[in-house]
Amino acid sequence: MSSQKPLVLFFNAVRHAHSSFQQLQQMARTEIVTSKNRETFFQDIQGKYKDAFAIYRTSASGAVAGKFDAEFIDHRPESCKFICHNGAGYDPIDTNACARRGIIVTNAPSPVTDATADLAVFLLLGALRQVNPAMVTLRSGKFKTGVDFGHDPQGKTLGILGMGRIGRAIESRVRPFGINTIYHSRNPLPDEEAAGAEYVSFDDLLSKSDIISLNLPLNPKTRHLIGAAEIAKMKPGVVIVNTARGAVIDEAAMADALEDGHIAAVGLDIFEEEPKINDKLLKQHRAFMVPHIGTHTFETLAKMETWAMDNVRCAILGEELLSPVAEHQHLAQKRH
Repeated sequence: MSSQKPLVLFFNAVRHAHSSFQQLQQMARTEIVTSKNRETFFQDIQGKYKDAFAIYRTSASGAVAGKFDAEFIDHRPESCKFICHNGAGYDPIDTNACARRGIIVTNAPSPVTDATADLAVFLLLGALRQVNPAMVTLRSGKFKTGVDFGHDPQGKTLGILGMGRIGRAIESRVRPFGINTIYHSRNPLPDEEAAGAEYVSFDDLLSKSDIISLNLPLNPKTRHLIGAAEIAKMKPGVVIVNTARGAVIDEAAMADALEDGHIAAVGLDIFEEEPKINDKLLKQHRAFMVPHIGTHTFETLAKMETWAMDNVRCAILGEELLSPVAEHQHLAQKRH
């Protein structure tokens, strides 16, 4: 009987949502990919994994598979109809190539919201208060020597670029600090969702904000949306926080502006070519940086794993998927 169950490939073991994994195993064969690299996986997907129904993907899958680009998608067997990613951002997956092959991609947007917003506020306050330079002096035995003054959050204007789930969660968290919020998205939000934040043009957000928080997905339209020209329009002494994707801002231009003082400080969780970090950022104490830990908590990772496996379960049962990516919503609707 078990041989009739659909095969679901996991590039990484489930670490937190064990009960959800056990429930999935009741309706699916689950195998952790043992391929050592992309080439051997291409061989295995034509051999021992040839009847795979779905792939459960994590951000760590790239260590073996690389990006899920057109070449990767073209190697998958005809039986594979779903790629279920356990994070919100899915830019390493070529959704157009998937659509051409009839593969539906799902992501896990809701579980990441709170943890990412919490970290964004932590980075915002740390950068605004110049916490990192102070910590450097502490650890080097030069207790507070030469540390410049930081700024209070009260009365500052935060510009949120991308007012989706995370942008709105950040807005609600900074409100008690007395921070004023403006935002720019593709379209203005209904008043109840904007929660009092003012919709402004892209250029107005750049020029009016004391702090700018980047909360955009990475795609061809948003890659390097913020470059040297856009940074030049920002207030001298601006603080930039990025918990979205590194490449939405030209990292080299940001590092130069940080070095020359036009940018006062940055709070970064993600980087353009991670794990490689721009040398100027590494040397700059006013760069308050953490290594992509926005969702790195037991609770959030468990929710992300559960969400992705629930998408797999819905796919197996022919039920409505929880979260097909925007580009594939029409494919999911056709399926029903």
